[in-house]
Amino acid sequence: MRVAIYMRAMVLESPRRPLVGRDLPRPAPRPDQLLVRVSACAVCRTDLHVLDGELPSPKLPLILGHEIVGRVEEIGAEVRGFHVGQRVGIPWLGWTCGECKFCLTNRENLCLRARFTGYTIDGGYAEYTVADARFCFPMPDVYDDVAAAPLLCAGLIGYRCLRKTGDARRLGIYGFGAAAHIIAQVARHQDREVFAFTSPGDSAAQDFARRLGAKWAGGSNETPPETLDAAIIFAPVGPLVPAALRVLERGGTVVCGGIHMSDIPSFSYDDLWQERTICSVANLTRRDGEEFLALAPQVPVRTETQTFPLAQANDALYALRSGALTGAAVLVPPND
Repeated sequence: MRVAIYMRAMVLESPRRPLVGRDLPRPAPRPDQLLVRVSACAVCRTDLHVLDGELPSPKLPLILGHEIVGRVEEIGAEVRGFHVGQRVGIPWLGWTCGECKFCLTNRENLCLRARFTGYTIDGGYAEYTVADARFCFPMPDVYDDVAAAPLLCAGLIGYRCLRKTGDARRLGIYGFGAAAHIIAQVARHQDREVFAFTSPGDSAAQDFARRLGAKWAGGSNETPPETLDAAIIFAPVGPLVPAALRVLERGGTVVCGGIHMSDIPSFSYDDLWQERTICSVANLTRRDGEEFLALAPQVPVRTETQTFPLAQANDALYALRSGALTGAAVLVPPND
């Protein structure tokens, strides 16, 4: 008989309510899973969308968090290729069926039955979590736990967005937070020119962007000094889509990188004409993870973080909501 062992977790019991600290039974891994002791879990804007009820039908009660770094504590009977004590990362995409037309055509990010960490599967705002071993990544040794955590979503989703821009040389980035500060570094490594758009008057974010190599930084209501080949929108603000279209070169692309965005207002067809395009990015694939986690140390990507104890998860979410962060918030569970 297995004796119940308890862990501390911050739990979403109902949307639009603060997280509640709870002592819960530590989960046991199924045969295809790893039990992971959480070392760090970054805080993502998607967590806010779940908390605010903007994403439908979350698992409730729910442990948020999908940028998880930890160490393997226990290995399911069917799992191969991992060892106890190994450091792994757990991302947003937590399970796919492997059978639908999307999984069978290398588009598992669009899987019809996909499950997501910290949304339809319990995540990393806890001392322990379980995860499908297929979706756990060995983490680069050059990063400590806190520095590595934002790579698991801000980095991976940002990288997928960057790939959607093709060979664009002049790249606009709208919303200079966790994802933008990582992808700006990758873009500069690839000799792209970065133009950073922040909330109007946010001089601190603009200075941060310049420090990371942006050629120009200004408010989202400003016109950059050159037309752009592509733009990535990380801020969940629909009116930024037509704004970005208006500063694009012919044939340029606007990539919407968020899982949720406010409504896009109507705009003149002239803004879209000349083969400009708008596309969204949904989730990630394991290939994205493997490529980006190999690339990040080569850049090298440096993440800027602010740590919070696990018990202060609500404070971290508030700091993200209010725009008080430079870089990413990361929750750190107790050591014992």
